[in-house]
Amino acid sequence: MVITEAELRELWRDGKNALPPFPPGTRFSPAAQDFLKAHKLEIRFEAPSISHYQSPITDPQHPEWDKPATFPVVLTGPVPVCEICGQPVSHKPDHMTQLDTGHFAAKTHPRVKLRGRLDTLHAVMMLVAAEARRYQLPRLAEHLDTLAAYCREIQSAEYHQRVVQPLAVAGKSEDEIHEISHWPDKHLGIAHLTPGPDDHAILHWMNYVRTQTREAEVAALETYPPPERPDLSRALNRLSSAVYYLELLFKAGKLSWQVSG
Repeated sequence: MVITEAELRELWRDGKNALPPFPPGTRFSPAAQDFLKAHKLEIRFEAPSISHYQSPITDPQHPEWDKPATFPVVLTGPVPVCEICGQPVSHKPDHMTQLDTGHFAAKTHPRVKLRGRLDTLHAVMMLVAAEARRYQLPRLAEHLDTLAAYCREIQSAEYHQRVVQPLAVAGKSEDEIHEISHWPDKHLGIAHLTPGPDDHAILHWMNYVRTQTREAEVAALETYPPPERPDLSRALNRLSSAVYYLELLFKAGKLSWQVSG
């Protein structure tokens, strides 16, 4: 990992923030080294940390769905059939995809389009988690990893036509998150967010994730009009609240850069 001068400036922000400890083995570009010398900044390195996904699954704060991704395609079992004609499809046509374990459907099928939305949301969530790590925000990155895992839980529940499991992140249940996201002044002592030009890039990234979550919620409602699948729309609604909750925590300084004491 090589840190550039621009990244140091973003982290330091003209002295508003202390530089966080960097992962062992981090290197600095020549311009970054000159920046450190010019501003007499000291570099600290963090102790090796345990991976987020090494937490015991038996931990009551670690939901069953909060686990690493695995390749979802299973190439065993009965041959799927076309959803329209009901005939077996031994070779998948390019214009079709697997709707469930027993059926192929056109890629324009509403359920397939919804999965595309969910897949995009998951990808953006992982991207923002990577950005959080780049900005030395490991706790925020871990929480975003959890929300990305919840995206996979929603996808799995939709595919297998089962109920989505409840959301939990940062030690809060989905009902607690919903309450805090609606009354941040009461619970966190800050007003509702209106991200502006002076806010850090990571806040804008999270706000983008929040908007994509709401778009996925709308897609779920279009695919499964009420009263069908209320668990899907609720899960995405609560996921949107969870992203906003992380935004609030970051803005309140509760998920800021870790500085060794």
